[in-house]
Amino acid sequence: MRISVYCSSAPNIDQKYLDLAFDMGAAIAKSGADLVWGAGQVSMMGAVAKGARSLNGKTYGVIPEKLTNIEFIDQQCTELFVVSDMRSRKAKLEELADAFIVLPGGIGTLEEFFEIWVGRYLNFHSKPIAVCDPYDAFDPLKKSIDHLTEINMMKSGQHDLVKWCSDIQSTIETCYHRAI
Repeated sequence: MRISVYCSSAPNIDQKYLDLAFDMGAAIAKSGADLVWGAGQVSMMGAVAKGARSLNGKTYGVIPEKLTNIEFIDQQCTELFVVSDMRSRKAKLEELADAFIVLPGGIGTLEEFFEIWVGRYLNFHSKPIAVCDPYDAFDPLKKSIDHLTEINMMKSGQHDLVKWCSDIQSTIETCYHRAI
């Protein structure tokens, strides 16, 4: 089992988010799964990998060549995949992963989240998707999505393809439940 985590690489974020990422990485390793992530060693990206390795989890990093000097590659990863661009990165993350976790993050995280969600809806994959948001960073986003569902802007079934979780344990459990 390999779980891909999308999360922030932004500097100067609150320590609680770094702790969340570390604890998520540790929980992934504790569950027996491997981590697939963006190969960065800073911010939440670095913390999630450190958490996984703290319990001897394997870490598979995927980074575009152009970002190798920007995101500060985590040289301790079990295996590093250097790809040509962001589209190739997302494709490789999807290929390697059996499930997806979205932690708080910015536009890159959101872009990855929406792409994997749309892919799930269109049956390009059937892998579980969970958002772990114990501090309500995505609360306005979730309310917007709920609103779009209520006014019929979302197609039937789309809303239900993502499990919104407020703790690490339920997030990990979601990853182990395959779609019907």
